[in-house]
Amino acid sequence: MELTRRKILALGSGTLAFASLTGLPAFASLTDEAIAALTGGAEIGEGAITLTAPEIAENGNTVPIGVSAPGATQITLYADGNPVPSVATFNFGPLSASRSASTRIRLAKTQNVVAVAKMEDGSYQMAKTEVKVTIGGCGG
Repeated sequence: MELTRRKILALGSGTLAFASLTGLPAFASLTDEAIAALTGGAEIGEGAITLTAPEIAENGNTVPIGVSAPGATQITLYADGNPVPSVATFNFGPLSASRSASTRIRLAKTQNVVAVAKMEDGSYQMAKTEVKVTIGGCGG
């Protein structure tokens, strides 16, 4: 069977239709899967990471996010309502003066923003906050 552009588009459309009818994983479960892949299924604690985000974002196109985790070697941000939940990853070396970062992200709708930090001892910490979006971001 020769794969042409037309056949690939037809297969993709059929797969999308099938997924929407059968209730395959929603965006939130995609985030859970991505976090499980990052942590390798390890237990995740809470409390050692600070996530700063506005409670209400007037514009989903540019939402300021800040994250801080003393003792972290890596911090990954997820937005569970976006089509691609992984938003950003920050890596910190042993000589990093501050284990914090800030950025602006795009949110498609009201959703949870999740930060997962890998600590120096190999454990994982998580923080989650809901951001209400009043004007569309990624999705409209």
